[in-house]
Amino acid sequence: MARAFKRRDGRAASELREVRITPGFVGTADGSCLLEMGGTRVICTACITEGVPEWRGGKGLGWVTDEYGMLPASTPGRKARPIGRADKRSVEIQRIIGRVLRSVVRFDRLGERTIVVDCDVLEADGGTRTAAVTGGYVALAAAIDAAANRGQCSRQAIASAVAGVSVGIVEGRAMLDLDYEEDSRADVDMNVAMTAAGKFVELQGSSEGRPFDRKQLDEMLALARRGVRKLIKLQREARGG
Repeated sequence: MARAFKRRDGRAASELREVRITPGFVGTADGSCLLEMGGTRVICTACITEGVPEWRGGKGLGWVTDEYGMLPASTPGRKARPIGRADKRSVEIQRIIGRVLRSVVRFDRLGERTIVVDCDVLEADGGTRTAAVTGGYVALAAAIDAAANRGQCSRQAIASAVAGVSVGIVEGRAMLDLDYEEDSRADVDMNVAMTAAGKFVELQGSSEGRPFDRKQLDEMLALARRGVRKLIKLQREARGG
Protein backbone atom coordinates (compact mmCIF):
# COMPACT_ATOMS: atom_id res chain seq x y z
CA MET A 1 0.00 0.00 0.00
CA ALA A 2 1.32 3.44 -0.95
CA ARG A 3 2.05 5.74 1.94
CA ALA A 4 -0.15 8.83 2.29
CA PHE A 5 1.58 11.94 0.98
CA LYS A 6 2.85 14.28 3.67
CA ARG A 7 4.54 17.65 3.36
CA ARG A 8 7.67 18.54 5.31
CA ASP A 9 5.56 20.03 8.13
CA GLY A 10 3.37 16.90 8.27
CA ARG A 11 0.34 18.35 6.48
CA ALA A 12 -1.62 16.66 3.74
CA ALA A 13 -1.73 18.46 0.40
CA SER A 14 -5.28 19.64 1.19
CA GLU A 15 -4.58 21.02 4.69
CA LEU A 16 -4.11 24.57 5.91
CA ARG A 17 -1.32 25.42 8.28
CA GLU A 18 -2.40 25.99 11.87
CA VAL A 19 -4.49 29.16 11.93
CA ARG A 20 -4.98 31.43 14.93
CA ILE A 21 -7.01 34.65 14.90
CA THR A 22 -6.71 36.92 17.93
CA PRO A 23 -9.39 39.66 17.73
CA GLY A 24 -8.97 43.04 19.43
CA PHE A 25 -5.19 42.75 19.27
CA VAL A 26 -4.73 46.54 19.07
CA GLY A 27 -6.94 48.29 21.59
CA THR A 28 -6.65 51.76 20.05
CA ALA A 29 -8.05 50.69 16.66
CA ASP A 30 -11.76 50.54 15.81
CA GLY A 31 -11.18 46.93 14.77
CA SER A 32 -8.12 44.69 14.80
CA CYS A 33 -6.71 41.20 14.93
CA LEU A 34 -3.50 39.23 14.84
CA LEU A 35 -3.72 36.53 12.20
CA GLU A 36 -1.24 33.65 12.28
CA MET A 37 -0.97 30.98 9.60
CA GLY A 38 1.95 28.74 10.41
CA GLY A 39 5.01 30.98 10.46
CA THR A 40 3.23 33.93 8.84
CA ARG A 41 1.93 36.55 11.27
CA VAL A 42 0.07 39.72 10.26
CA ILE A 43 -1.37 42.51 12.42
CA CYS A 44 -4.51 43.98 10.84
CA THR A 45 -6.14 47.17 12.09
CA ALA A 46 -9.12 49.18 10.84
CA CYS A 47 -9.64 52.85 11.69
CA ILE A 48 -12.69 54.94 10.81
CA THR A 49 -12.61 58.64 9.96
CA GLU A 50 -15.48 60.91 9.03
CA GLY A 51 -15.54 61.99 5.40
CA VAL A 52 -14.45 60.42 2.14
CA PRO A 53 -12.02 61.32 -0.64
CA GLU A 54 -13.03 64.48 -2.51
CA TRP A 55 -13.94 62.60 -5.68
CA ARG A 56 -16.48 60.53 -3.70
CA GLY A 57 -18.03 63.33 -1.66
CA GLY A 58 -21.70 64.29 -1.73
CA LYS A 59 -22.93 60.85 -2.79
CA GLY A 60 -23.75 59.43 0.64
CA LEU A 61 -21.28 56.62 0.06
CA GLY A 62 -18.42 55.46 2.23
CA TRP A 63 -14.98 54.21 1.23
CA VAL A 64 -12.55 51.48 2.26
CA THR A 65 -8.86 51.47 1.46
CA ASP A 66 -5.88 49.42 2.55
CA GLU A 67 -2.19 49.80 3.29
CA TYR A 68 0.15 46.81 3.42
CA GLY A 69 3.75 46.57 4.52
CA MET A 70 6.39 44.18 5.78
CA LEU A 71 8.23 45.13 8.95
CA PRO A 72 12.05 45.19 8.82
CA ALA A 73 12.54 41.85 10.60
CA SER A 74 9.67 40.05 8.84
CA THR A 75 12.14 38.09 6.69
CA PRO A 76 15.67 36.80 7.34
CA GLY A 77 17.97 39.78 7.06
CA ARG A 78 16.60 43.25 7.69
CA LYS A 79 14.11 44.56 5.13
CA ALA A 80 14.56 48.31 4.68
CA ARG A 81 11.58 50.55 5.30
CA PRO A 82 10.31 52.21 2.09
CA ILE A 83 10.86 55.76 3.41
CA GLY A 84 10.49 58.37 0.70
CA ARG A 85 9.98 55.82 -2.08
CA ALA A 86 7.20 53.51 -3.11
CA ASP A 87 7.61 49.78 -2.55
CA LYS A 88 6.09 48.54 -5.81
CA ARG A 89 5.32 45.07 -4.47
CA SER A 90 3.55 46.47 -1.40
CA VAL A 91 1.57 48.92 -3.53
CA GLU A 92 0.41 46.08 -5.81
CA ILE A 93 -0.59 43.92 -2.83
CA GLN A 94 -2.46 46.67 -1.01
CA ARG A 95 -4.46 47.40 -4.15
CA ILE A 96 -5.49 43.74 -4.28
CA ILE A 97 -6.44 43.69 -0.58
CA GLY A 98 -8.40 46.93 -0.95
CA ARG A 99 -10.34 45.59 -3.95
CA VAL A 100 -11.20 42.38 -2.12
CA LEU A 101 -12.41 44.14 1.04
CA ARG A 102 -14.44 46.71 -0.90
CA SER A 103 -16.25 43.91 -2.72
CA VAL A 104 -18.14 42.95 0.47
CA VAL A 105 -19.00 46.46 1.75
CA ARG A 106 -22.36 48.17 1.18
CA PHE A 107 -21.11 51.74 0.94
CA ASP A 108 -24.59 53.28 1.05
CA ARG A 109 -25.03 51.79 4.55
CA LEU A 110 -21.63 52.97 5.72
CA GLY A 111 -22.35 56.64 5.09
CA GLU A 112 -19.68 59.16 4.15
CA ARG A 113 -16.94 57.60 6.25
CA THR A 114 -13.59 56.15 5.31
CA ILE A 115 -12.17 52.97 6.81
CA VAL A 116 -8.44 52.45 6.42
CA VAL A 117 -7.33 48.85 6.92
CA ASP A 118 -3.62 48.48 7.70
CA CYS A 119 -1.96 45.10 7.31
CA ASP A 120 1.55 44.88 8.76
CA VAL A 121 3.51 41.66 8.34
CA LEU A 122 5.40 40.69 11.49
CA GLU A 123 6.80 37.46 10.05
CA ALA A 124 6.58 36.20 6.48
CA ASP A 125 6.59 32.49 5.69
CA GLY A 126 4.48 32.54 2.54
CA GLY A 127 0.90 33.65 1.86
CA THR A 128 1.19 37.13 3.39
CA ARG A 129 -1.24 38.80 0.99
CA THR A 130 -3.95 36.18 1.47
CA ALA A 131 -3.39 36.23 5.24
CA ALA A 132 -3.80 40.01 5.08
CA VAL A 133 -7.11 39.60 3.23
CA THR A 134 -8.39 37.13 5.83
CA GLY A 135 -7.26 39.19 8.82
CA GLY A 136 -8.17 42.47 7.15
CA TYR A 137 -11.78 41.32 6.87
CA VAL A 138 -11.91 40.52 10.61
CA ALA A 139 -10.57 43.98 11.46
CA LEU A 140 -12.93 45.67 8.98
CA ALA A 141 -16.01 43.84 10.26
CA ALA A 142 -15.10 44.64 13.87
CA ALA A 143 -14.70 48.33 13.00
CA ILE A 144 -18.13 48.40 11.34
CA ASP A 145 -19.64 46.66 14.37
CA ALA A 146 -18.06 49.30 16.63
CA ALA A 147 -19.40 52.12 14.46
CA ALA A 148 -22.86 50.53 14.43
CA ASN A 149 -22.80 50.32 18.22
CA ARG A 150 -22.11 54.06 18.27
CA GLY A 151 -25.04 54.67 15.92
CA GLN A 152 -22.79 55.86 13.10
CA CYS A 153 -23.71 53.30 10.46
CA SER A 154 -25.72 50.17 9.76
CA ARG A 155 -24.44 46.80 10.88
CA GLN A 156 -25.50 45.60 7.42
CA ALA A 157 -22.70 47.63 5.84
CA ILE A 158 -20.93 44.27 5.51
CA ALA A 159 -22.57 42.12 2.84
CA SER A 160 -20.52 38.95 3.28
CA ALA A 161 -17.44 37.46 4.84
CA VAL A 162 -14.40 37.11 2.57
CA ALA A 163 -11.10 35.29 2.96
CA GLY A 164 -8.05 34.47 0.89
CA VAL A 165 -5.71 31.51 0.55
CA SER A 166 -2.81 30.43 -1.62
CA VAL A 167 -2.67 27.28 -3.73
CA GLY A 168 -0.12 25.92 -6.13
CA ILE A 169 1.43 23.04 -8.01
CA VAL A 170 4.58 21.71 -6.34
CA GLU A 171 6.37 18.70 -7.87
CA GLY A 172 3.28 17.98 -9.95
CA ARG A 173 0.88 17.98 -6.99
CA ALA A 174 -1.83 20.55 -6.17
CA MET A 175 -1.33 21.95 -2.67
CA LEU A 176 -3.22 24.29 -0.36
CA ASP A 177 -1.66 27.15 1.65
CA LEU A 178 1.96 27.14 0.49
CA ASP A 179 4.67 28.12 2.93
CA TYR A 180 7.72 30.03 1.71
CA GLU A 181 9.81 26.94 0.93
CA GLU A 182 6.98 25.40 -1.12
CA ASP A 183 6.22 28.68 -2.86
CA SER A 184 9.87 29.15 -3.82
CA ARG A 185 9.90 25.90 -5.80
CA ALA A 186 6.30 25.85 -7.05
CA ASP A 187 5.62 25.35 -10.76
CA VAL A 188 2.37 27.29 -10.30
CA ASP A 189 1.49 29.86 -7.63
CA MET A 190 -2.05 31.18 -7.24
CA ASN A 191 -3.82 33.44 -4.73
CA VAL A 192 -7.59 33.13 -4.40
CA ALA A 193 -10.11 35.28 -2.50
CA MET A 194 -13.71 34.12 -2.12
CA THR A 195 -16.87 35.13 -0.31
CA ALA A 196 -18.81 33.01 2.16
CA ALA A 197 -21.17 32.10 -0.69
CA GLY A 198 -18.25 30.62 -2.63
CA LYS A 199 -18.04 33.43 -5.19
CA PHE A 200 -14.64 34.46 -6.47
CA VAL A 201 -13.38 37.98 -5.79
CA GLU A 202 -9.75 37.66 -6.82
CA LEU A 203 -7.85 35.06 -8.85
CA GLN A 204 -4.18 35.81 -9.31
CA GLY A 205 -2.02 33.00 -10.61
CA SER A 206 0.79 32.22 -12.99
CA SER A 207 3.14 29.48 -14.04
CA GLU A 208 6.56 29.87 -12.43
CA GLY A 209 7.86 26.74 -14.15
CA ARG A 210 5.79 24.27 -16.12
CA PRO A 211 2.50 25.45 -17.68
CA PHE A 212 -0.62 23.99 -16.08
CA ASP A 213 -3.72 22.45 -17.60
CA ARG A 214 -7.44 22.77 -16.87
CA LYS A 215 -7.46 19.68 -14.63
CA GLN A 216 -4.75 21.18 -12.42
CA LEU A 217 -6.58 24.51 -12.36
CA ASP A 218 -9.76 22.78 -11.21
CA GLU A 219 -7.80 20.92 -8.52
CA MET A 220 -6.31 24.18 -7.22
CA LEU A 221 -9.66 25.95 -7.18
CA ALA A 222 -11.26 23.05 -5.32
CA LEU A 223 -8.52 23.24 -2.69
CA ALA A 224 -8.94 27.01 -2.45
CA ARG A 225 -12.69 26.65 -1.91
CA ARG A 226 -12.06 24.13 0.87
CA GLY A 227 -9.48 26.37 2.52
CA VAL A 228 -11.62 29.50 2.34
CA ARG A 229 -14.59 27.69 3.88
CA LYS A 230 -12.48 26.77 6.90
CA LEU A 231 -10.98 30.27 7.17
CA ILE A 232 -14.44 31.88 7.12
CA LYS A 233 -15.53 29.49 9.87
CA LEU A 234 -12.51 30.58 11.94
CA GLN A 235 -13.31 34.25 11.23
CA ARG A 236 -16.83 33.78 12.54
CA GLU A 237 -15.58 32.02 15.67
CA ALA A 238 -13.08 34.83 16.30
CA ARG A 239 -15.88 37.38 15.96
CA GLY A 240 -18.03 35.50 18.44
CA GLY A 241 -20.24 33.55 16.09
